[in-house]
Amino acid sequence: MAVLLAAGVAVAGWGRLGHGRDVLRAGIRAVVQLAAVSFVITWVVHSLWFTALFVLVMFSVAVRTAGRRMTDAPGWSWTWAAAPIGAGVAPVLALLLVSRLLPWQGLSIVPVAGILIGGALTATSLAGRRALDELAQRHGEVEAALALGFEDRDARLEICRTAAATSLVPALDQTRTVGLVTLPGAFVGMLLGGASPVAAGAVQLFVLVALLAVEAVAIVVVLELVARGLVRRPVQWRS
Repeated sequence: MAVLLAAGVAVAGWGRLGHGRDVLRAGIRAVVQLAAVSFVITWVVHSLWFTALFVLVMFSVAVRTAGRRMTDAPGWSWTWAAAPIGAGVAPVLALLLVSRLLPWQGLSIVPVAGILIGGALTATSLAGRRALDELAQRHGEVEAALALGFEDRDARLEICRTAAATSLVPALDQTRTVGLVTLPGAFVGMLLGGASPVAAGAVQLFVLVALLAVEAVAIVVVLELVARGLVRRPVQWRS
């Protein structure tokens, strides 16, 4: 692990990617966080109350991470990331629990919730950044649309929707190639835990489909927030 981390840092530095220190910090942070989670998870999963609290912590960290990735505007504008992540994850997780496809057990809820929140985080941060980048680069076209009589919301959506929509591509590619290119973590984990290949495949399938739904919802909500000017950068466009 140390060798691989050092290699990642060295290659990032040699290629002048500008993320050498970030790679090192991310690797060290992952070690510390996973070590902490390994100790905490053993008693968290035995109580639904502690499980709910743990999921809330995951959600809070995802909101802050995605919000900071989207915008560097001062204040608390990053908290708007709670809307796309919550809108995507909450209904899907509730449906899985109510339908009993996901047992009411911490050992089942925590990993699935983590996967869904992680997918929503990625979709939110990517969609937000791409939408805001597109508006910053094409602010003249936004002004042209306003001059033609478009409402602010519609003008911004017209410019940034296509760029933000590409944030769904990684989830689409993962779903399309599952079993052919990659064997995702849920599938492999269940096999290593002694489940049958059919059971493992069924669980992985509903996780992948759930991720598509979660990320699609998150992207749509992000677009709405950006179009309405609720998520923006300090200097982005003139209106």
